[in-house]
Amino acid sequence: MNDVVVWSDGQVHAPDALLVTAVDHGITVGDGVFETCGVDRGQAFALTRHLERLSRSARGLGLAEPDLDLVRRGVAAVLEALPGAGRVRITVTGGIGPLGSDRAPSAQTVLVMAGPGSAVTSARAIRVPWVRNERSAVVGLKTTSYAENVVAVAAAHAAGADEAYLANTRGELCEGTGSNIFVERGGELLTPPLSSGCLAGITRALVLEWAAQAGLPVREAHPGELPFEVLDESIAGRAPLLLASSVRTVAPVVELDGVAIEPGSLGAEVVAMYHERAAGDLDP
Repeated sequence: MNDVVVWSDGQVHAPDALLVTAVDHGITVGDGVFETCGVDRGQAFALTRHLERLSRSARGLGLAEPDLDLVRRGVAAVLEALPGAGRVRITVTGGIGPLGSDRAPSAQTVLVMAGPGSAVTSARAIRVPWVRNERSAVVGLKTTSYAENVVAVAAAHAAGADEAYLANTRGELCEGTGSNIFVERGGELLTPPLSSGCLAGITRALVLEWAAQAGLPVREAHPGELPFEVLDESIAGRAPLLLASSVRTVAPVVELDGVAIEPGSLGAEVVAMYHERAAGDLDP
C-alpha cells in the first residue's frame, strides 16, 4: 500500500493511518458517497463533473452538501504527494453516528485518496445472475454501499474476467459493476437509459456528448430497447461492446462469458474520438 496516500483534515497521511472512528456512519451502515477520477498529466480528469455528481449523490442520500473547495484542496494535496497516481478517490460520509440506520447530527468525514490506476485497451466480462433494482431508494447515486459490486466483480475475477454485467429487475441490460456499457447494433452505438437504474457515468456522458458533436450515431437507448438477452447477440458476433469507466476510460470488450468478441468499427471510431477530445481538455 505504499502507492496510496490519504488526505484528511488538511493533512496527507500514509494509508495505514488511523483517521476514521469505528462508529463513523460510513463504516457501520455505508452511509456515504464517493467519486473516483482518472488522473491525466497529474490532474484529476473531469473533476468538476465528478464534484457535481458527488453533490447530487449527497443530496439524494440526505447528506449535507460537501464543501467542494475543501475537496479540491484535498485532491491537489494527494496528487502533489503522489505524482505518479493513476486515480483519485473522494469519500464523504455522514460522520459519527449510531450503530443503526438512524443518523445523529455530526460533522461529515471527508477523505481524499490517490493511488494506482490506468486506462485499458480492452476488457473481458461475464454475465452474472444478480440484478440492479431500478426502483431502489438510492438508484443513480454513487454510494459507499458497494457490497453487491464486490460480490459480482469477485465472480468475474474467478471466471478470468475483469467486469461483470447485470440486468435490472425488468430484464433490461443495465451496467457493469464499475462501468457503463455500449452496444453496437444496427449501425448505432447504444447505451442503456438512466431509467434502467444504471449510474450516470461521467465517461458515458462525455461519449454521448462528444459523439453527437462529431456526428457519430451514438445515443441512449429507448426503455426496453436493450434487453439483457442482447448480450447473446454479442456472443454471436453481431453486437460488439464498449466499456466506459472513469479510470479505464473507453475500451472494447473482447471477451464475454469466455467467448472472444471482435471489436466494432463504430466502437473503434468512438474510442479514438474520446482519447483525442480528452487529450485537449482535462476538465471538460
